[in-house]
Amino acid sequence: MEARFGTPHRHYRRTDSTNTRARELAAAGAPHGTIVTADEQTAGRGRQGRTWTAPPGSALLYSAVLRPLEPRHSVLPLSVALAVCETAERLRPGVECKVKWPNDIHLEGRKLAGILIEARPQDGWAVLGVGLNLTISQDEFPEELRERATSLFPAADRASEASASLSSALAQWLAADESYVLAAWRKRDALRGREVSWEKGSGVADGIDERGHLVVRLADGDRVALGAGDVHLTSF
Repeated sequence: MEARFGTPHRHYRRTDSTNTRARELAAAGAPHGTIVTADEQTAGRGRQGRTWTAPPGSALLYSAVLRPLEPRHSVLPLSVALAVCETAERLRPGVECKVKWPNDIHLEGRKLAGILIEARPQDGWAVLGVGLNLTISQDEFPEELRERATSLFPAADRASEASASLSSALAQWLAADESYVLAAWRKRDALRGREVSWEKGSGVADGIDERGHLVVRLADGDRVALGAGDVHLTSF
């Protein structure tokens, strides 16, 4: 069983980025399971240079230190996504989350959470960053996101409960067998059967392979596998 997440726990009322703080702690030798949370981020980050914004106290802003980083963590992004889905469903029973490959959690077709994993294989650790919208009203989202983003609750202070639930879910999913993770992720695949495009082409999403890469069926019937570091989906 994976060692528990959640201790030590460093919380900030305001910081630039929980991932930045967690990376500093990991580089200084912080133990596995260390987490950093914040009420507000001034420089929250997503994949490929995107920003992550949320009004103070309205989202779970969470970063965890994983060490040692081992070959068995080859499907790490999938495991973290499953943990976030499970956390959201525990907090609000009756909802069902999907995953838009590679790192977005969707609820009813809108983005609920994002994941940013920053790994240092040479040093044997990774930081698992999660932003989960809890109580952001639609008019609080940036205008360009209002039709594409959502939150779990209209109003409630659930950050502490969310943090504890996510720590528990991460411990379970990171200890799960790789084949079990792949099977569970495929049941939550939000892209399968949809048209997708990226910088170098387009096609129909056809699930993921054993490495967790996105498989796309091209117009000529061929299939290509896309790694998260190699592609930026432009539509789906």
